[in-house]
Amino acid sequence: MPTFIPAYIETFKKGLLAEKIETAYKILKSCTLCPRQCKVDRLAGETGVCKTGKKAYVSSFNAHFGEEGPLVGTHGSGTIFFTHCNLLCIFCQNYDISHLGHGEEISNEQLAGMMLHLQNKGCHNINFVTPSHVVPQILSAVENAISEGLSVPLVYNTGGYDSVQTLKLLEGVFDIYMPDFKFWDPEIAKTTCNAKDYPEITQKALIEMHRQVGDLLIDDRGIAKRGIL
Repeated sequence: MPTFIPAYIETFKKGLLAEKIETAYKILKSCTLCPRQCKVDRLAGETGVCKTGKKAYVSSFNAHFGEEGPLVGTHGSGTIFFTHCNLLCIFCQNYDISHLGHGEEISNEQLAGMMLHLQNKGCHNINFVTPSHVVPQILSAVENAISEGLSVPLVYNTGGYDSVQTLKLLEGVFDIYMPDFKFWDPEIAKTTCNAKDYPEITQKALIEMHRQVGDLLIDDRGIAKRGIL
């Protein structure tokens, strides 16, 4: 397989990443980043369902070996766990992070540093867990990290409750989408995460993800490079 170059490299070179960052931060002024449509001014410190204002919170970052095989490879997936969530399922396995807010507020520069640290450890990718509510911060951090030599694929590891509008901002930035589709039944979605529209919203999100990156592409080592997983 030819040398793989992540999509964000070309997006950065064309100046399109800076445009995406500007657009994403404008959304935070009256936040409609995700399907919750809270319309709070996160730039002023207001918070909605995700309890996150202008800055992201991270609970941990490390080389993770418990993810799907094509992400883990031999050196692990460079996983960054964001604190809080826009979905808030009552059965969440990371309840202390998503509901209780365990984690620390970080700057975009710190987030970029985490990405580079994981790449330097040999991780095959940077895997953003629960990223839907912090897309502007991620985009800004990616821009910083590219300038410092980031060169591995980015993974959008999501519960699936994503706005197509926001996903379009990620086109040309993320090479791998890993949505965790949870509910086909609207009533169960309403009971467990107060999101009766989850099946409809998430199906549209998955279609958009696949439009952007297509089927999963794996290299000769069995490592995922691009696609939906």
